[in-house]
This record gives sequence, structure tokens and C-alpha cells, in this order.
Amino acid sequence: MSRSATTRTRAVWCTSRYRSSPESVCLVWCARIHAICRHRTKLHRRQTEAMAEIRNYTMNFGPQHPAAHGVLRLVLELDGESVVRADPHVGLLHRGTEKLAESKPYNQSIGYMDRLDYMSMMCNEHAYVRAIERLLGIEPPLRAEYIRTLFDEVTRLLNHLLWLGSNALDLGAMTVFLYAFREREELMDCYEAVSGARMHAAYYRPGGVYRDLPERMPQYKESAWTKGADLKRRNEWRQGTMLDYFDAFCVDFLKRIDEYETLLTDNRIWKQRTVNIGVIPPEMALRMGMSGPMLRGSGIAWDLRKKQPYAAYDRVDFDVPVGVNGDCYDRYVIRVEEMRQSTRIMQQCVKWLRENPGDVMVRNYKVAPPSRVEMKDDMEALIHHFKLFTEGYSVPAGEVYCAVEAPKGEFGAYIIADGANKPFRVKLRAPGFVHLSSMDEIVRGHMLPDVVAVIGTMDIVFGEIDR
Repeated sequence: MSRSATTRTRAVWCTSRYRSSPESVCLVWCARIHAICRHRTKLHRRQTEAMAEIRNYTMNFGPQHPAAHGVLRLVLELDGESVVRADPHVGLLHRGTEKLAESKPYNQSIGYMDRLDYMSMMCNEHAYVRAIERLLGIEPPLRAEYIRTLFDEVTRLLNHLLWLGSNALDLGAMTVFLYAFREREELMDCYEAVSGARMHAAYYRPGGVYRDLPERMPQYKESAWTKGADLKRRNEWRQGTMLDYFDAFCVDFLKRIDEYETLLTDNRIWKQRTVNIGVIPPEMALRMGMSGPMLRGSGIAWDLRKKQPYAAYDRVDFDVPVGVNGDCYDRYVIRVEEMRQSTRIMQQCVKWLRENPGDVMVRNYKVAPPSRVEMKDDMEALIHHFKLFTEGYSVPAGEVYCAVEAPKGEFGAYIIADGANKPFRVKLRAPGFVHLSSMDEIVRGHMLPDVVAVIGTMDIVFGEIDR
């Protein structure tokens, strides 16, 4: 018998033998299972040895992440849950605003400023308009300065309310978000009443403001969403002038701030997420060029409204809150106190505006348009109006930098004029860009969930960062 035949015979004999013996079949299967387990153990050992060599891994945070507050792409290098490095990638909302402003007459670029930090619209306008006024050598009327001061603080409240609601929502507190938007609606109505727009107002103009405060606040009409007792409550403050409306709002808003603090300030979970998180020492804050609540949270009392007063800030009384520890909790407390101080400034402005009527725009047809009545009576006024809105106005050659204390920090406009009706160069200084640049140094060593708290406390808006 050949060798192959013998092997085949043995195989058949073995198969028939196992087939007739269940115990033998079990032994064979056990041997196979043991072999598979040994193989898997070796494979797992090899994988474990390979993973031991890979210590850190990289994760993309955003740009679609809801806590990124816009189009932020944050590349995080993690060691487990600890952040080793944070690399912010910006530019996804770049729209060339500075170059657009250089291709338009001065008076046509004001609307672009609203769309930078679109939560601090009128403060952006204020910096750009002040720079133009300084180049032109004109001073707006005092009443216009008080109106600007009033609406700068309205803008600060709008910004801080949105920050408070969204930051609390990021960290798990939803009620504050709903409360904050309730008050924001009341202030957005004021934007709409003076400019016709709820966000991009273009209300500030070189030489003053677009128009005086309205003598009557618009009222809500009955609808499927607003009716009955709710309609009556909404219109209760709107029976008089805008100044009367602001008086009623300020008295009520101070109570609302107490509600926010009841929900958050002593909340155990809120303090666990913010105390000793994102600590910024004073030396680092100065070295990185921070401003606003990010700087004051580290214990440095720098506020342009006090240090370099503009508008009517040297005529009103207010305090500058300053932090102690420089962490996320301190920056929260500072912004809440700033809302109280803004309400205090608004009350003083309302009192002065009620007692001092007057012009809100310079009487210079080269810069400010004449009224409709003047255009119908005077041909020269009509010509001025036509030239102002077709060619704009020429600005003497020179360069200037003007900054305001925006809600997020120092927002500045640097303009180089060459004597034409368009700026030769426009450079905008956005506080959010500086703050985001320090992200790596702040979050290094923190846990991954703490990154959300730090991004929230920076209060970043990518309209101004990317420009």
C-alpha cells in the first residue's frame, strides 16, 4: 500500500472513530479552543506593547462642536484625559473686512464694523467713528456723547447676557440661558427703536448719532404668541418715551441679576467646573496682551473707560470690578458685576438726557447730511446731500488709533488717511484674537471637559477674530 493510501486510511479510521466517540470530539474541540486563546493572548500582548509606545493622541475639537462658539477648530494633544497641547486654527470666517473698508468711502464702512463682533455691535462702531472724528478734527455734541455712552452699556448688557446664558448652557445649566434671552429681547427692542435693526444698527455716525431717542416706544400687537396677560406685561413699559422705558428696565434688571446669581454663584456644580480652572497669573495676562474681563480677572484694574475716558464716561460714576484668583469663576463674577455697573451708568445717562435736550449731530454739511426740510428750501443743502452719499467726504492725511472698552476687551481701529475719501489702510485690533492665542498656555495640564469652560470664559466671537 502506498504512503498516501495509508494516510488516507488512517484519516478515515480516525474520523470514524471520533464520530463514534463524543468524548474524543470534545477533547479535539478543547484543544482547538486552547490554541485560539493562546494565539489571542500573544496578539493582545503585542498590541499592548505597541500601545505603550504611543503615549499621546490628537483630537479635533470643532469646528462643528456646539461648545466651540463659532467656527473654531482646536487641535488637542491628549495624554489620556489631560491636555498636553492646544493648537487653535482660525481663519474659517475670514471675510476681508479690513480690505473692504479700504475700498469704500468712510461713511460706507460703518456697517462692516457691526459684523465683526456681532454681539458688541455699537461698541465696534464707536471705535471706528471716533478714529474718523479725530482725523477730521470734529467733536460730536454732548448729547450725542451721552447717547453713545448709554448704548455702549446697552451693548455690554447684550453681550454679557448672551455670554452668561451660553456659557452656563455649555456647563450644563439650561435655565440661565432662557432667563438671559428674556432680558436680551427687551434690549434688542431698543436697538430696533433707534435704528430700525435689531443687530446691525449702523447708528453711530462721524459727528454724532443717526437720530435722537424716540419720543414713543413701539408696542407689541396681539398675535398667536403674544396675547392676554403676556401682551399687557410686555407693553406696560412702552407707554412713554424710550427714557421712561430705560428707567423701568433698569429697576427690573437689577432684580434679574440677583436671580442669575441665585442659580449660579453658590451652585456647587458651577463652582466645581469653574473654580481654579483656567487660572491666568497677572504676569501672563500682561505678557499676552489681554484686556477686558480676562485682564481684570487676574487682578489688574485696567479699563479704558477709567484710564482713557471717552464719550461721557468721565461724567458718570461707576466702579471697575477686579478679580483675585484669575480663574473662570472670577471672570464670571466680574461680568455679573459689570452688568450691575452698566445698569448704574445707564440710569445716570437717562437722568442727564431727560434734563438736557439738544442736537445729536454736528451742523457740518460736509460730514452730516442736512435735514429733509433744509434740502427742500436750500439748493446748497441738496448738493451737499447728493455729494455726501455719492462721494463721501475727504479726510486730511494722517494716522490715528482709537480704542474703546468693548465688552470683550480693548477693540481698536487704526486708520491711515492719504487725503482721499477712502482710507489708505485700516487695521482693527480685536481682543478675542489675543485671548484665543493664549489658549495653549491656559489649558495645558487641564482635563478635556475644562477646555469647554475656558473657551466659554474667553467669550470669543469669530467675526472679530478672523475679520
